Amino acid sequence: MFDNLMATAVLPASDLDRARTWWHDVLGREPVYADDEPGNLLYDIGGTTVLVYRTDFAGTAQNTALDLVTDDIDRDATALRTHGVVFHEYDLPGLKTVDGIADIGGLRGAWFSDSEGNIIAISQPTPEMMQATKGMRAGTAN
Repeated sequence: MFDNLMATAVLPASDLDRARTWWHDVLGREPVYADDEPGNLLYDIGGTTVLVYRTDFAGTAQNTALDLVTDDIDRDATALRTHGVVFHEYDLPGLKTVDGIADIGGLRGAWFSDSEGNIIAISQPTPEMMQATKGMRAGTAN
């Protein structure tokens, strides 16, 4: 079962041209595949396929839709800010951001919205979490 299984992140877009421009201007990405008739764009982010597809329901979820994992959140948050990204500020039980970044038991994270209202996180895991994630990608995690 699932011998040839792959995982793909899926993000909705109500305006595919606007989404394509945002992915180019903010994340520096070009689609690796575009099918304009149904409205699908495929991007490669660190070896993970992200499908951006056309729908009228974009931006309605109030949860994190995609997490971009980094080894230096301060560096990458600064770079994103230079492209106009504004990070969400939170003050919730167990989650408080300072200048857009939260520290949650050693994991550091920040959240922002893309052009379609999808919430995207950027996170810097603990060294142990990063090692486990890399192990899963290499097929060596337990």
